[in-house]
Amino acid sequence: MKPEAKPVYGGQAVLEGVMIRGQRQAAVAVRRPDGAIVLRTFDISPVFSGKLRRVPLVRGVLVLAETLALGMRALTHSANVGMGKEGEEMSKGSVAGVITVSLLLAIGIFFLLPVFASRGLEGFLGSGILSNLAEGAIRLAIFLAYIALIGRMQEIKRVFMYHGAEHMTVHALEKGDPLEVEAVRKYSTAHPRCGTAFLLTVMVVAIVVFAFTGRDPLWWLIASRVVLVPVIAAVSYEVIRFSGRHTGNALVKATAAPGILLQGLTTRKPDDAQIEVAIAAMKLAIEADQKAMVSGAAPAVAATRPQA
Repeated sequence: MKPEAKPVYGGQAVLEGVMIRGQRQAAVAVRRPDGAIVLRTFDISPVFSGKLRRVPLVRGVLVLAETLALGMRALTHSANVGMGKEGEEMSKGSVAGVITVSLLLAIGIFFLLPVFASRGLEGFLGSGILSNLAEGAIRLAIFLAYIALIGRMQEIKRVFMYHGAEHMTVHALEKGDPLEVEAVRKYSTAHPRCGTAFLLTVMVVAIVVFAFTGRDPLWWLIASRVVLVPVIAAVSYEVIRFSGRHTGNALVKATAAPGILLQGLTTRKPDDAQIEVAIAAMKLAIEADQKAMVSGAAPAVAATRPQA
C-alpha cells in the first residue's frame, strides 16, 4: 500500500495579506489598518480537488482556473478589509466577469500584441519560423517590461514583500521548521513553484509551440495564439510540477534558474509583521485540513500548485 501523499501548500500575496491554498480550503490572512490580522477561509470546489487533479495536462488547466477564481476572491476580500468592508463579497457573476476581462486583457497584451508587432518583420526575416521566434522574443520582452514597471508602484512593492513572506513560510513548512518568525526569516524569498516561474515557463513553452505554426492566413495566426493558450498553460504546469519534485537534480536546477532569478523582481524581503501574516494564513490552512480529516471528509488530491 502506497503511503499517503504529503500535502503540498502554496499560495499568493494579496493586498496587505497572504492566501494559502490548503487541501480543502483556502486560508486568507490580511492585516487590517488598525494592525489586527483578519482570518478567513474559502471552500475549494470539488471540481478543483477531485480525481481530474491527477490527470496530466488536464490538471494544469484546472489549476489555472482555480488560481484565477481563488485569487480573485482573496484579492477582493483583502481590498474590502483595507476599506473597512469586511464580510462583503463579489457575486459569482461579478467574479466571472472580472476573470473574463482579465484573461482577455492578458491574451491581448501578451499573445496578440506580439503577433502584430512581429508582422512587420516577416519580409525582413523571410522565414515563418524566424518570424515566430521574433514574436516570442517580443512577447518575452513585454512580459519582463511589465513586471519591472508594476514593481515600481509603491502598493505593488508591498504586495511583493508579502509574496516574499509567503515563499519563506512555505520553505519553513517544507523543511519541518516551526512556523515562527525567527525560523521563517532565514529562508529565501524565491521558490521553485512560484507563479512567476510558471509565467516565465509559459512564455518559453509558447515560443516552442508557436515556432512551428504557420503565419498565414492572419485569422489562423490570431486564432492559434488564443486556442493554444490552455495547451501551453497545461504543459507549463507539468514542467513546474516536475521541477518542484526534482529540485536536487543539476539539470532541473539549471533550467529553473531563470525563474528563480526573475523572482528578484516579484518578491521583496518582508518585515516581521508581514511574516506574521503569512504564518497566520499557513496555520489556518493546516488547521482547516486537520479538522476536515477528523470529521472524516473525503480526502482531496494532494498536488503541486504554482504559487503566485
